[in-house]
Amino acid sequence: MYFAALLARTEDGWEASDTELDDVETLADLADLAREATTDEETVLVCIEQDGTWFGVVRVDGEEDPRVFVSDAAAAMRSSYGEILLSDELLGRQPEDPSALDQLVDLDGTEDGEPEGSEDDDETAERAAAADAETAPAGPLGDADLLTDLGMEEKVLLTLSPEDALSEVADALGCTDVLEAVR
Repeated sequence: MYFAALLARTEDGWEASDTELDDVETLADLADLAREATTDEETVLVCIEQDGTWFGVVRVDGEEDPRVFVSDAAAAMRSSYGEILLSDELLGRQPEDPSALDQLVDLDGTEDGEPEGSEDDDETAERAAAADAETAPAGPLGDADLLTDLGMEEKVLLTLSPEDALSEVADALGCTDVLEAVR
């Protein structure tokens, strides 16, 4: 189970809304969703927590690139919502090149000489998922000072427990009531 909320900073203070992430596939999609939450180019925070195992905060300031912090990258990597936050750049990986010419594909969609629908496909997918989990470090990852100018120091963000992290963030921002209203 997950909870996701948008916190938009306005002239009148913070406004919160809960949000569904089912149609969000990439960090760029998430940033676009955040930008839609404000009419000006104000700061918007996307706060996500999942099952008390990890939390993430994405900060979007106008058209700037989103800044991301994840409390436990390895746990987040096992979540479809966490995978949205864990970009190749954040993980320090080279992005995959889907147009690589060395991967020739037959017209039936299989690689040259590979039987269609082989049982090895499931094992290969499982090994790839395990390799991805191994490339994500256990523990915090990302921009831990993304909330410093809003009242939460980096060292505090790094020590928050996933169970009450979003409440602590809201408290530091002075918008606990606003966040709890959408929870």
